[in-house]
Amino acid sequence: MRVILAQPRGFCAGVVRAIEIVDRALQKHGAPVYVRHEIVHNRHVVENLRNKGARFVEELDEVPEGAVAIFSAHGVAKTVERAAEERELDVLDATCPLVTKVHVQGRQYVAAGRTLILIGHAGHPEVEGTIGQIPGTVLLVQSEADVQKLDLPLDAPLAYVTQTTLSVDDTRGIIDALVKRFSDIVGPDTRDICYATQNRQAAVRDLSSQVDVLLVVGATNSSNSNRLREIGSESGLPSYLVADGSEVKPEWFAGVTTVGLTAGASAPEEMVENVIDALRALGPVEVSTMAGREEKVEFKLPSKLLQPLVAREV
Repeated sequence: MRVILAQPRGFCAGVVRAIEIVDRALQKHGAPVYVRHEIVHNRHVVENLRNKGARFVEELDEVPEGAVAIFSAHGVAKTVERAAEERELDVLDATCPLVTKVHVQGRQYVAAGRTLILIGHAGHPEVEGTIGQIPGTVLLVQSEADVQKLDLPLDAPLAYVTQTTLSVDDTRGIIDALVKRFSDIVGPDTRDICYATQNRQAAVRDLSSQVDVLLVVGATNSSNSNRLREIGSESGLPSYLVADGSEVKPEWFAGVTTVGLTAGASAPEEMVENVIDALRALGPVEVSTMAGREEKVEFKLPSKLLQPLVAREV
């Protein structure tokens, strides 16, 4: 069996930064440090950090006053920020800078007198955080059908922003529907779409023409991982989302000679290797990596974590 690895795949710069923030906080402050929600949507990453001393909580009232609290990569609402201040928590914000950029753009559009439309998935932590960062009403649109349901004057001054884990292709139809229906609407340049989402989806489209089956390593609650699997299915490929090698089923590979393998932006490379090991258990495997874009993006850590670490008394 040939296994072709997508390029790029796996961790993006925002996820690398978020995990490093938790690691450095543990080095600097010792355990426990408290993380609101999963730092990223991946069980293996969360368990690894939990074993090091991170404690994951749903709400800030579970965090002792004055403790170190870390906001996840998905971002949080202003109400969460205020609650952290009231409890005098030592906050480290692991919000992806590209998510923060969406928050800033949204506030600028509202300050200019425009009604804001957010293209995204209801209930996703990033969407909830973005809505909570914008002063005023934010209208959530999930599909082209939702655009037709908007109860707004056709000449109302509007603006849109998008959830970062959606690509240009994911949002194009909705944006076209908005522009077609409303005469005064603006939005960010498509270059502002998350580079990692776009690159991983483009790689899967290229990979799909070369393989018989597609495996996507990622969590079921990971928006971008689910979308990668959907793209494989849309290409006519049997496509499966797996957390690790334990979820690989031998019957998927009957008569299959070539398998495509990728990973969502929050899935560690060790889980990709784990899936390859599971495939090797089925028979000989030859692994290669497709030609693709090499990502060199890096995001800065919070300034208080860049200070030299001081040895703590044990």
